Amino acid sequence: MLFCPTCANILMVEERPESGLRYACNTCPYVYNIRKKVSSRSFPKLKELDYIMGGAAAWENVDSTDAVCPKCGHGRAYFMQLQTRSADEPMTTFYRCCNHECAHNWRD
Repeated sequence: MLFCPTCANILMVEERPESGLRYACNTCPYVYNIRKKVSSRSFPKLKELDYIMGGAAAWENVDSTDAVCPKCGHGRAYFMQLQTRSADEPMTTFYRCCNHECAHNWRD
């Protein structure tokens, strides 16, 4: 992004068939011909995500109930309820299969 040295407005890129690309000011007659392409890419560093449910420690002291696991068909599951939406919406119930080999998570 370049600015006009005369009036300090932003310069727009124009394409001319005879001279190629150039920067031109919309308010004054300033023109700057582009001689070479300059480009760069920068990728932002992604944030590390925290596990929303609190990891394995969150499931240590929870109750279990009769619920069928959709993955293995086990008849018991641990559950916890969290308020994930606004206060006037019901709480979301999260389940984890009691079968330690499966440990499938799902929500109701």
